[in-house]
Amino acid sequence: MNDRRNQPFVVRVNGEIDLDTAPALRRALAAALDAHREVVLDLSEVTFMDCAGLGAVVRARNQADRSGRRLILRGASGCVVRLLELTGLQRRLAVEP
Repeated sequence: MNDRRNQPFVVRVNGEIDLDTAPALRRALAAALDAHREVVLDLSEVTFMDCAGLGAVVRARNQADRSGRRLILRGASGCVVRLLELTGLQRRLAVEP
């Protein structure tokens, strides 16, 4: 029997992650982490992320930690990588190319 909960689930985001869009991302990540053991956040098409977006990612990471799940950031553009570096979060988050 193939259990879909064991398959990585990909959440794809594009454009800007900011005060207006972060709540939708937060809800999508929370639902994905409730349903899957591993969630990949594909940031390859994100052009901008502010502190609200970063907050959504940190909140999802905390949820993953509490529930024994895994959150992976994949394909982060230069602006997102720079934000993670400036905040020191690249050491706490699983970031893949």
